[in-house]
Amino acid sequence: MIEQLQNLPGVGPKTAQRLALHILKQPENQVQALAKAIVEAKKQVGLCSVCFHLSAESVCEICRNQNRDNQSICVVADSRDVIALEKTREYGGKYHVLGGVISPMDGISPEQLNINPLVKRVSQQSVKEVILAISPSVEGETTTLYVGRLLKPFTKVTRIAFGLPMGGDLEYADEVTLARALEGRRELDT
Repeated sequence: MIEQLQNLPGVGPKTAQRLALHILKQPENQVQALAKAIVEAKKQVGLCSVCFHLSAESVCEICRNQNRDNQSICVVADSRDVIALEKTREYGGKYHVLGGVISPMDGISPEQLNINPLVKRVSQQSVKEVILAISPSVEGETTTLYVGRLLKPFTKVTRIAFGLPMGGDLEYADEVTLARALEGRRELDT
């Protein structure tokens, strides 16, 4: 059990051992409920046919929501990014999950990502803005530039601003973060 738990992202040997011991201390019905929940989730959860976000239905809840802005699509690398953005309650449009980033070193080419469905979606719908919200790594920058060039003929393409986290100190920030913070600056609302 410890070996299997270590296969989970962010779970090292000590955490795996702690989780295993915790599970073993639980009543059998709780352990069975956990196992059943994992198996059921694996069986039922797939990808939305529109945006490729995780969904238990063929079209996810966000894509089905008529109250969301159909003219804005936020492009992210992973479903975890959708979840993070939804927690902010600041974005009211739709999403598109690429399923990763372009990474020749890892053998991931544009053809392996959900880029072509995005281009088709944007070219066939009346989308006013595509927001690229891809993490600023080397691979993320490559993906952002590649997707941006493909979408530019069809709509306005923007990217989220990057900068310093709340409570962060300038002296500890790297040069790229500081440069992005300067690029993403905006006028003060007074």
